[in-house]
Amino acid sequence: MTPVLSVRDLRVRFGDREAVGGVSFDLEPGRALGVVGESGSGKSSIALALARLHVGADVTGSILVDGTDVLAASDAELRRLRGGRIAMVFQDPLSSLDPYLRVGDQIAEVYRVHTGASRRAAAAKAVEVLDRVGIPDAPRRARAHPHEFSGGMIQRALIAMALALEPRVLVADEPTTALDVTVQARLLALLDELRADTGMALLLVSHDFGVIAETADDVLVMRDGVAVEHGPVDGVLRAPSADYTRELLQAVPRLDAPRLRVTAPEPGEPADATPGREPLLRVTDLRRDFVSGPPLRRRAVPAVDGVSLEIAPGEALGVVGESGSGKTTLARLVVRLLAPSSGRIEFAGRDVTRLSARDLRPSRRDLQMVFQDPLASLNPRRTVGDSIADPLRVLGEPDAERTARDLMDRVGLDPGRYDAYPHEFSGGQRQRVGIARALAPGPRLLVCDEPVTSLDVSTQAQILALLAELRAERGLALLFVSHDLAVVRSVCDRVAVMRAGRVVELGDVDTVYDHPEDAYTRELLAAVPRLAALDPVP
Repeated sequence: MTPVLSVRDLRVRFGDREAVGGVSFDLEPGRALGVVGESGSGKSSIALALARLHVGADVTGSILVDGTDVLAASDAELRRLRGGRIAMVFQDPLSSLDPYLRVGDQIAEVYRVHTGASRRAAAAKAVEVLDRVGIPDAPRRARAHPHEFSGGMIQRALIAMALALEPRVLVADEPTTALDVTVQARLLALLDELRADTGMALLLVSHDFGVIAETADDVLVMRDGVAVEHGPVDGVLRAPSADYTRELLQAVPRLDAPRLRVTAPEPGEPADATPGREPLLRVTDLRRDFVSGPPLRRRAVPAVDGVSLEIAPGEALGVVGESGSGKTTLARLVVRLLAPSSGRIEFAGRDVTRLSARDLRPSRRDLQMVFQDPLASLNPRRTVGDSIADPLRVLGEPDAERTARDLMDRVGLDPGRYDAYPHEFSGGQRQRVGIARALAPGPRLLVCDEPVTSLDVSTQAQILALLAELRAERGLALLFVSHDLAVVRSVCDRVAVMRAGRVVELGDVDTVYDHPEDAYTRELLAAVPRLAALDPVP
């Protein structure tokens, strides 16, 4: 069968740095190729090169998409190629949509430009593809703006935009990173369906080996811009020939892995006494409503609906649930980036529910947050080193730069890149910058909103080990929001399962995972992608 995508000796250079060094592969209609590797290994550089989307890079080699030479194509040929024959879903969903336009209008505009459809037909197509990727109440959501969507819903909207034109090749750069496991399962099933029905080829960039195992036919393992292994996915995952591939597989979080116990008990205390201490954080009947709907029919929609929970010093509480379940809203309420509609928040014995920004300042050092979107949370005009050092300077740290460099090293970043800017880093590297910045003031409670979602498995393991060390050294407490249930099991003492703004199950993480009481919890656990060779279904 003739390949729909053929790549030969692809090289991508940024000045003196070679991001991709001579990669070759073919992709046939209806087939899926998974590309894996550590952050900065060249995965995204390959993806961008396929549609000639690099800016300021020297790209050489040969890229043929459905017979068109991408590197030699004119601007007019590229416009016809992009979207119609090759479409891309980007790694950073929030920066890919216009914040001023409705989501449905943006999808409809892309469809009209490439097909010449009427406004009515394009609007109907937008609703159709939003519904197909699992957006609830698609006709109403199509009229919403991006800021009204959760991170996972924005990612689904981008996937819907790419699928609207039924391209010959879909390039998906971490398309399920921001999605919960149930939506991820539906989306992967949809991609399989489209490949079977339309012959669409899929190039899937992901650090999630479970996703690759369930979706891809072949896998390409990248390291430092070079392909170290390439072959059928079952063969590579079950019997890898490269040591690097084996190291990556060993770092994959697993649902059946034992929980790390990182907090040393006080003398005379039982091993599980941490949750019994006086709470560092107490949330009581917390509620946050958002106003939704057209001007004459606005209504209050509860994003967090009567949540109560506690976190003891040194304890890690995981929060899991589907996209839109209220996880991120809860995290933002706890750090008072959002004001609650009702309820009570106590931190370190102090009621902070209604405090002004000025009155909250004494608590800011002790209460820090790692945000879900690393690019949007960093100032593009500040170097990453200064972004980490700035909180220390505000606190009067005498040697803020040295401390910032130490933190960069501790989260796996080269301290020599202190003066580099956020756009010079991959998505996973930017997330590490955000983690280092949050750790800089030495907080007592770290609120983490998907802190390792965009990280490859080896870096993820490094960050989780760092958080475990800090919990042991400093008694750091964590509110750990994640859709990755395996990661939550490995790092957390207890877990709260959220659905539609409410906590439907709360308890010790081993008990909840091994003996879930709520049907929704069982549904989440059943949807987790598994590596058949490493993670057997219980």
